[in-house]
Amino acid sequence: MTGPVKRSVTVAGHRTSLSMEPEFWSALQEIAARDGRSLADLITQIDEARDGRNLSSAARVYVLNRLKS
Repeated sequence: MTGPVKRSVTVAGHRTSLSMEPEFWSALQEIAARDGRSLADLITQIDEARDGRNLSSAARVYVLNRLKS
């Protein structure tokens, strides 16, 4: 497993960056594709529901919860 990869995305009209391992990026892209939406749209949804948690952490937890469901 390689270290975190930092990527910039647009969330709610502004640019931000997330730093996650490639496996999490891949999982988010797969989830977005399965749901028929863009990665930016999925990350915006995660951002809106993160309850003060770091966005990168919230994205990792989102992937975990989707795998568990």
